Amino acid sequence: MASEKLNVPGEPAVLDVFTSLLQPVSQPLGAAFNRLHNWKENMGLIQPGTVENLTRDVTQTLMTNYFFEGARADLSKMVSPNPAFQVTHSFSLGQKSNYTLGALFANQSTFMHGQWDPSTGGVNMRANQTWSESDVTKIQAQLSSAPGQTMFQIEHDHIGPHYSLNLKSINPSPLDLTGLHFVSLLHSVTPRLSLGFETIIQRTSPAEMTPATSWLMKYTSLPNALSEPLGHPEVPGAAPVAPFVPSWSATAQLQPSGNIQTTYFQKLSDKVDVALDLQTQIQPASFMGPAKRDAVATLGAKYEFRMATFRGQVDSAGKVGMLLEQRFTPAFAFLVGGEIDHAKNTSRFGLGVMIESSTMTPEEMMAAGMIPPQ
Repeated sequence: MASEKLNVPGEPAVLDVFTSLLQPVSQPLGAAFNRLHNWKENMGLIQPGTVENLTRDVTQTLMTNYFFEGARADLSKMVSPNPAFQVTHSFSLGQKSNYTLGALFANQSTFMHGQWDPSTGGVNMRANQTWSESDVTKIQAQLSSAPGQTMFQIEHDHIGPHYSLNLKSINPSPLDLTGLHFVSLLHSVTPRLSLGFETIIQRTSPAEMTPATSWLMKYTSLPNALSEPLGHPEVPGAAPVAPFVPSWSATAQLQPSGNIQTTYFQKLSDKVDVALDLQTQIQPASFMGPAKRDAVATLGAKYEFRMATFRGQVDSAGKVGMLLEQRFTPAFAFLVGGEIDHAKNTSRFGLGVMIESSTMTPEEMMAAGMIPPQ
């Protein structure tokens, strides 16, 4: 009989009353959200990509992030293709010679990569975890015996159908919320135009907070619905969105200091890409030096051959450079690059090899798609 008294018939009525009280507020908000979503769908808005990869096409075309000086050798051993597990030994000779040991593990939802430098004892690690089709958490850490070099970073990407949101913190303190915090948003306004911002909040102490905001713009050619399948190319397993493969794209960033960075990327063909990067350097007069107003423009091109990749670039400061990656076999590649600075009358040169080996048999490698069938 006691159990019958617990099942009070009025409990569902209480829930109904509570729901009816919220309905005058929730129903208009839900209807407005649905109308906004339908309006954006009718506009043909696309997924604009993340702020982190705003200039990814340009950086992949230019040789700046790929060039190295001296001699370099990377020896990689593929232990397993699925899940992927790889061990890498990297040697470099130049102004600073060192050796690093790296390991990589990846499957459909998890990516982990680590490096260890025996000469300094430093350790670098990076891990990505895909929670759903639109949410990815990333962690980076660096351990070093040098003061001020230890770093921990955590961030989260949320990829929506027409926008991308990123939250990031560097060396955060959960007690007083000190650290360096980032908030960035990029939203598609039209099928060709996307606008966004990136705010940096520096908290050196609980009572001190310094915000700074950069404004972003991305303008592209019309989407080509027949170029690639549905899906977002930057995040594995991302939510299906409208196919979008621009033949050209232009970006602009207005930084808090007043500096402006603009880029332009053009895909001339399946094998040829060109990129242009323009950065201004505006520095007011201070105790650190006189006022400075300067700009540097960099023009580069990338050529994809059947077994080779060539990058070349020139900038307004007088630098001319090239980098060639020649792959003689699927497991062996040769790299050679050089750069001449005509303004300073200096030059740099780099030479390297990349060797990959595997514990699998040729038949297993063919089945995994690592080498073409004979």
